[in-house]
Amino acid sequence: MGQVRALDACQETLKGGGMTKRPSRPTAPRKDGGPGTEIDAQSYSAFVGDLKTKIAEARHRASLSVNRELILLYWTVGCDILFRQEKEGWGAKVIDRLAGDLGRAFPEMTGLSARNLKYMRAFAEAWPDREFVQQVVALLPWGHNVRLLDAVKAPEQRAWYARQAIEHGWTRNVLLHQIDSNLFDRQGSALTNFSRTLPAEQSELAQQILKDPYTFDFLSLGPEMLERDLERGLIEHLRALILELGKGFAFVGSQYHIEIGGQDYYLDLLFYHLRLRCFVVIELKIEDFKPEFAGKMNFYLSAVDEQLRHSDDKPTIGIILCKGRNEVIVEYALRDSSKPMGVAQYQLSTALPPQLEEDLPTVAEFAREFPLMSVVKLRIEIERAVRDLAEKTGAVFDRPVGIMNMLRDLRRLGAVPASTEQMLGALQTMNAASHGVDIDSEAAKRAVEIGTMFLAELKALNTDG
Repeated sequence: MGQVRALDACQETLKGGGMTKRPSRPTAPRKDGGPGTEIDAQSYSAFVGDLKTKIAEARHRASLSVNRELILLYWTVGCDILFRQEKEGWGAKVIDRLAGDLGRAFPEMTGLSARNLKYMRAFAEAWPDREFVQQVVALLPWGHNVRLLDAVKAPEQRAWYARQAIEHGWTRNVLLHQIDSNLFDRQGSALTNFSRTLPAEQSELAQQILKDPYTFDFLSLGPEMLERDLERGLIEHLRALILELGKGFAFVGSQYHIEIGGQDYYLDLLFYHLRLRCFVVIELKIEDFKPEFAGKMNFYLSAVDEQLRHSDDKPTIGIILCKGRNEVIVEYALRDSSKPMGVAQYQLSTALPPQLEEDLPTVAEFAREFPLMSVVKLRIEIERAVRDLAEKTGAVFDRPVGIMNMLRDLRRLGAVPASTEQMLGALQTMNAASHGVDIDSEAAKRAVEIGTMFLAELKALNTDG
């Protein structure tokens, strides 16, 4: 009975965390000492994966808590130094004296050097609002905060970079690169027609995700490069490309084939944006913008909307990346276009910035990361097929639901393939990859295997009868 009561208590806890499925009661061991029910490998694997996720999340929360307390301590020390210097009229030499006294009192602490105390003072001076420090800056490691103090002097820009670093999970080197590449001024600067072709809410977000110019300084291409060289270089550095494009871009394919009127066409780069919930077509040009580029993009966007866009997707967006552009010509070219598109420039560098070398992938790292893009692409295809099946079977949902809940509802109706249970486990891996979480390459491979089989079964159901 005690085990039953404990299980019921766990059930209540799981409900509180959003899980409603009651765990199966464990089979009691046989009285003769023989083994209990044989452990199902798939169920056990999902169980272990769930526990790993919970442990990793708990460790991450613990590290954030420790970092937050340390940053608040540094801010408090900096405020005290500022106050005393102003009240007592002490000069800069007091910091050297403080470093000696505090170092002797706390020999185990490495952050009480004179240099670090001066940073604490500058930190408190730069961020006078305690609430902002608690809610934003304290979420960043001290090394990030030091770099922000050194590299960004304008308070508005410094606060913007701090928020972006948190949102995107930038490493210290990536943060420095974004500052050096002047991301603050580049963000949202592309020339677009979004305000006229998209709903207000989507238009504002879409405008902000575009930059001008894009910085492809991870490429080393000579002046005689061809468009295919630029495309090949971007694909070879896909991780760095997605970092430059920004959060939310999921890679679908390069030279993506579409057939229109019996003729073959190929999109340079095709992405799906997870926040905008739409496809994004990117065309690469190694010359300055020409009006005919907009006409061709309009043609591609119509084709993608017709052939790939799901009924729940927002209108497809086009980005034309050029070597240069004349603002007046771009304005005239986009003025009467009915499709949402933007024009931006890109910049190349003949040398790789040293601070980014350790953050860019090696060939081996790229080989590991590319399958994750396949996972994201496959998940999008599965979600579309599931929605098509729901429409075919007449399933009605009270509100917009995610793919996992749709599958569970369809399973209750008996309208899904037999491999649905395996697919629900694989979706945890796919969802993690879609949100930019690093996942094990073997887990990604297994998710693709399960997902590919499941997608084939879904397509068969959708075409049956």
